[in-house]
Amino acid sequence: MSSRLLKLSAAALLGSVLFAGAPAFAETVLHRGNSGEPQTLDQAQTSINIEAFILKDLYEGLTIYDAAGKIIPGAAESWTLSDDGVTYTFKLRENAKWSDGSPVTAQDFEFSFKRVEDPKTAAKYANILYPIKNAEAINNGKAEIATLGVKAVDAKTFQITLERPTPFFLELLAHQTALPVSKASVEKNGADFVKPGVMVSNGAFKLISHVPNDSLVVEKNENHWDAANTKLDKVIFYPIDDQAASVRRFEAKEMDLAYNFSADQLERLRTSYKDQVHVSPTLATYYYVFDGSQAPYNDVRVRQALSMAVDRDFLAKEIYRGSQIPAYSLVPPGIATYGEPSKADFATLSQLDREDKALALMKDAGYGEGGKPLEIEIRYNTNPNHERVATAVADMWKNTFNAKVTMTNLDVSSHYAYLQEGGKFNVARAGWVADYADAENFLALNLSTNKTFNYGKYSNPEFDALMQKSYAEEKPEARSKLLHEAEALLSRDQPVAPLLTQADLWLVSNRVKGWEDNAANEHLSRFLSISE
Repeated sequence: MSSRLLKLSAAALLGSVLFAGAPAFAETVLHRGNSGEPQTLDQAQTSINIEAFILKDLYEGLTIYDAAGKIIPGAAESWTLSDDGVTYTFKLRENAKWSDGSPVTAQDFEFSFKRVEDPKTAAKYANILYPIKNAEAINNGKAEIATLGVKAVDAKTFQITLERPTPFFLELLAHQTALPVSKASVEKNGADFVKPGVMVSNGAFKLISHVPNDSLVVEKNENHWDAANTKLDKVIFYPIDDQAASVRRFEAKEMDLAYNFSADQLERLRTSYKDQVHVSPTLATYYYVFDGSQAPYNDVRVRQALSMAVDRDFLAKEIYRGSQIPAYSLVPPGIATYGEPSKADFATLSQLDREDKALALMKDAGYGEGGKPLEIEIRYNTNPNHERVATAVADMWKNTFNAKVTMTNLDVSSHYAYLQEGGKFNVARAGWVADYADAENFLALNLSTNKTFNYGKYSNPEFDALMQKSYAEEKPEARSKLLHEAEALLSRDQPVAPLLTQADLWLVSNRVKGWEDNAANEHLSRFLSISE
């Protein structure tokens, strides 16, 4: 063999050895902390944001939020609105497919929306779609499902008719309750349609595995219409409600994202991780709710007194290190169509004056010093921040009213399940993040007809009537006035005690690209990438 051939053979052999020894193409994986175990992966049963983070990666609604938290087309590439503002006609993408390769059709959306409003489904968030014609009547068993204002005009044309013009309707369609299900899969698999290996989804990712309280894995859906622009191969969600453990895993570089870390770590983390620490103001309210179905919380004087005695400045500055602000209204500031919220009348008083007024109210109600003893149980979902708030509030009530206060905590899923199922309590911690930027989204929590989220069983016919008038009012200024009047009643009656206007706390690794803080707290994994 010639020397030239020997050199070529040696080079070829060396190349093959190097190629054989090279590592296989590495998967791009996002390790995403989630602050609890999801109760469900069924769109119709979802109720909390830790479920929404997962579901919105798996499924795609007619509209979605982009990385900046703005509404953009999702499964629908375009839509038109009738001149009277009540009929939307959506054109679905021709290349929109389910993860099994079958086409996403208008029939799937019609089936999905009817499934949510069917009383037999008992959807927790059915009210999200109440703007659709006959939705509320159907959900309350007063009309037939066939009368719901949704129609598959053809395979790729979906029409929705509303009860009345609803300016925030496109935002409602991006909510997890409005995510579609595969009609064929649900009819074939029943309740098992949510299981790994069975689930058929139309989002950027598909479900691969789910080990409760350990991890949930999704992989890139090659059949998604925009798969070419999805940079991640896999996302692993870790359901960690232990915030200290979540931070440790982030610091050990085991997780790229950590959600809702303990606020007492804020200064230390900012010193160590600088711009990887994100404090993002959001349309969200942290509140305590009173069970108005039992004494003494059915007495407005007791509710007012307990609310007044809470030093919100202390909670905001000392417990949350300034990352939250004191709240005296259920509706948070920053909603353009609403303006300044209607605050409780004690908001302008000093804390000492509030406490004096609270003592007088409690005495008038027959409780506290010289009256009946006051025993209070505070329920909250397991979380260091919530524990600190509960401990602080307990001390405030003990010091002000000589109350005997105990605390009970459950994991986040169990806590909210208990409240949503009508369990009895004294005082319970809750929080609400805007599903859409409108005051109605917060106020409607207290409608007597809201059996899922009206945890305290508040019932005020005057409040209900004002809310009903607001739904029929088309003039923005007149509608805002009605909503302010309704909130003024809540501020007077205090069925809930707003404590803080929230900010979202995230740890975001420098490896993560494409992240944008936004008030909607929407962070679809399809818009993120990893850079080593």
